[in-house]
Amino acid sequence: MPETSPAARICHHCDGFATAAIDTGTRTTDGTRITLRVDCPTCHGSGALPAPTAAQLAGGRA
Repeated sequence: MPETSPAARICHHCDGFATAAIDTGTRTTDGTRITLRVDCPTCHGSGALPAPTAAQLAGGRA
């Protein structure tokens, strides 16, 4: 029987797409676009949530 790994805890705010590049609409003098890199505020750009703490598990929140 194959081994299974535990399910990844994907961030529910960004669905695993932790970083977005946003085009500002302006260009630099050499013609390249100015973009902003924005990370998800919940997972801080990792795309996954940390494992629940013992207190969260005891309280029924996982």
